[in-house]
Amino acid sequence: MTQDGEDMTADIKDPAWASLSYAEKNRELFERQKRLLGMFLERGAISKEQYEKSLHDLTEHMGRKTDR
Repeated sequence: MTQDGEDMTADIKDPAWASLSYAEKNRELFERQKRLLGMFLERGAISKEQYEKSLHDLTEHMGRKTDR
């Protein structure tokens, strides 16, 4: 799987994706969403408050205990 901002568009088509457990897929999807929110914040597309609210909501929705 990709890490640290590498291209993530083809991952789901990668055979390795199918071998991941449900929890591993959820973790990867959470991290992707978190990075996407970070990119929006960096580019000024959303405010710090919007970022924090969205990250909080994502964290709750995905069942994560912390927003790491």
